[in-house]
Amino acid sequence: MGTDTTDDKLAALRDILRREGSVLVAFSGGVDSTFLLKVAVETLGREAVALTIDSPFSPSGELSSARGLAEKIGARHLVLEMNPLSSAELVANPRERCYLCKLLLMRSCLEVAAREGLSAVVEGSNTDDLADYRPGKRALEELGILSPMLEAGLGKGEIRALSREFGLPTWDKPSMACLASRFPYGMEITASGLEMVRQAEDLLAARGFRSYRVRHHGEIARIELPEGELGRLAAGELRREICEGLRGIGFRYVTLDLDGYRCGSMN
Repeated sequence: MGTDTTDDKLAALRDILRREGSVLVAFSGGVDSTFLLKVAVETLGREAVALTIDSPFSPSGELSSARGLAEKIGARHLVLEMNPLSSAELVANPRERCYLCKLLLMRSCLEVAAREGLSAVVEGSNTDDLADYRPGKRALEELGILSPMLEAGLGKGEIRALSREFGLPTWDKPSMACLASRFPYGMEITASGLEMVRQAEDLLAARGFRSYRVRHHGEIARIELPEGELGRLAAGELRREICEGLRGIGFRYVTLDLDGYRCGSMN
């Protein structure tokens, strides 16, 4: 569909959703799942239901944000509490962590969809995801989870543009990967470590940063920021404030990654 216009792809997305008749949308409240939910509700009405997984891997504020977005869109919204830390495989944090986690989460989505009498589970992958290391994609394929925006040929830029056109506040929202992605493969993921990362990133958000990651390397916190904001943090009082805050959270050393913010830098 490389020659199709964005309008053609949007029409294809609607056709895919109509083909299924009823769907459970795996809904995080991010750019992609919010747009998918909006189109699904417009296309299928009450036959499109949102499901948000609430877990220790979720960044701060994402559940309350998802609730508000689902209400704005007019979607029926379900919340399922899960604790991936109950899985010894996930806690060990192998390279296939994302695959194992996606299996766990999407199996639960399928159970909810069956209970609700919905035909399919859909999620928000798009064509840009094909360029990154995405072990979770194998889990989607194995379980029969549908990626209608990928099937329709929609990319991230088009999704953001359409989201803005539709009046969705997420159109310029930064990516918010799960907190487990802040730990190097092979480093055990713990509840206390996740809480340290959550507090550290909340500290950056409270200082006005929008795109960031705090990578957990044991005693070391490695901060990633967009290149244009490296100087802001490195200079003067803000640097000292951030360092003191992160040490108070439990990190012994604080580093600023000079390569800047990169999605998937742990891959």
